[in-house]
Parts: sequence; structure tokens; C-alpha cells
Amino acid sequence: MNADPKSTSIMTDGMLVTCRIRQGNLWRLCAGGTLLLAVLASLAAAAVPSRAQDMPSSPSFVDDFKSFDRTRWFVSDGWTNGKHQNCTWSKGLVGLSDGMLTLGFEKRKLKDREFACGEIQTRKRFGYGVYEARMKTDTGSGLNAAFFSYIGPADKQPWDEIDFEVLTRDTSKVQVNTYISGKPKNEKLADVEGGTDKGFNDYGFVWEKDRLRFYVNGKLVQEVTNPAELPTHPQKIFFSLWGSDTLTNWMGPFSDPGRKVTMQVDRVAFTALGQPCQFPESLACSIK
Repeated sequence: MNADPKSTSIMTDGMLVTCRIRQGNLWRLCAGGTLLLAVLASLAAAAVPSRAQDMPSSPSFVDDFKSFDRTRWFVSDGWTNGKHQNCTWSKGLVGLSDGMLTLGFEKRKLKDREFACGEIQTRKRFGYGVYEARMKTDTGSGLNAAFFSYIGPADKQPWDEIDFEVLTRDTSKVQVNTYISGKPKNEKLADVEGGTDKGFNDYGFVWEKDRLRFYVNGKLVQEVTNPAELPTHPQKIFFSLWGSDTLTNWMGPFSDPGRKVTMQVDRVAFTALGQPCQFPESLACSIK
């Protein structure tokens, strides 16, 4: 499950890129000139994160799920996240339908669980920036439909996490939350006008070095500025739909829905800090 180590790329203008990539005698051509100095400066800047980011990160992207990019996404399959989870991750419950990602939850015995469920995660890790997803949930007590970022012991890192979780027993709200070194912080229930199950809603968070902001349909619903409650490690992006028999105080008592429950994702995007917004509806276009 570990992502490949991040490789730093250099941002240069067209002339520098052409010279650097296509000319085998770059250093001879550039030696003694201003172009060499520019290349050396770019190499030096690439050796450490930029001041705006101050954290390693994979590049910005937008995925509208017109197709499934297996170079971007890893599909969880054949295990659970612990005793609290009453379903086994199954690649058979991850698919594309009507141009959208669909995750499912259904009664199907897999290994030692009576139910099967779906999850995907990025192969790469992302740092400071704007994270956003447009999605629609189903209903059902004891189920959790989530869009979040996470890194932890499986990747030989401390447990940091930033969450949007819809506990589908109550689709009028979404829970925002963070984990710092495995400890929950900043939990809050935010209203979702019209409900998470009646239509698609936009969920986004803006992660900066000195603050973290959560948005629902473009409205700010939570802001964190306490340095001790801000994640500090690059994370993978996840979508998951799962159930629990034991977390009743949080997710409600589980009952077999008697049907396949689904979660649909229309779009997901990450925009690195300082980069232009990537589509007109993006949160990155309107916030400071």
C-alpha cells in the first residue's frame, strides 16, 4: 500500500525545458551564460519544497471519472481496517457508472465478514493545497460514506488525517474532523442543505501550514488555527463506504439494509497552493 517516493520536478519556461530535455550538450550550450544560472537556480529550488508549499506534494490534478486511472488509484481488496468494520474491502464494489465513481456496500460473505464494501486511495501523497470532491451518498444506519486524506503506520508514518464523513443514519449533516498522531481533533457536525442523499454536494478543505478550513457547498463550516491540531505529513486521498456493528454511539445501530447501498463521486481534485484553479466551480477559484 505504500506510495512511491515523491520525485521533485522543475518548473521552467519553454526555452529552458527544450534546452534541458532535448539538447544533449546542454551544459556546453549554456555554459557561461544566464541560461546556465537559471537552470542551476531551478535545480537548487527543486532540492527543497517551495516556500509556498513547505511540504513535499504530488502535482495538482482533476479526476472526473470518465475512466478509471489505475496509475492514480489503488483499490482496496481482501482485508478490513479492524474489528470495528463489519465488511471486507472488495474490488467488485468499486466501479464506474454513468460517468461517476460508485462505491458499494452489500450483503456478501467475504472471508470472516458477512458484508462487502468499497474503497479507493491514491497511490501518491499530497501536501498543502485545496482538496475537493463532489459526491452523493445513500442512507442507512451504521454506515459511513467518507472523503478524506490519511497517512499512517501502514506507510511508516505518524497517523495524520483530515475527514469528511457522512454517517448516513442522518443525511442532513456531514462530520468534519482531523487526527494528529492518531488522536482525534476538531470534530464538528456541519449542515448539508437538502441532504447528502438528495443530490450532489461539494465538500472541500484548504490545508495550509498555519490553518485548515472546511467548506460545504462553498460555505466555510470549520476553521482550525491551533498549530498542535494541524496535520504535518503529506497524505493520500481516500473514498470509502463501510459499516460497523460496534460503533453504535457514533454511527448508529447497524441493520442490514436488504439492498446494495451506494456512494457516488462525480469529481475529485487537488490544487496545490499557489497554482491556478482547474475548473470554474473549484473552491480554489473563490477563496484566498
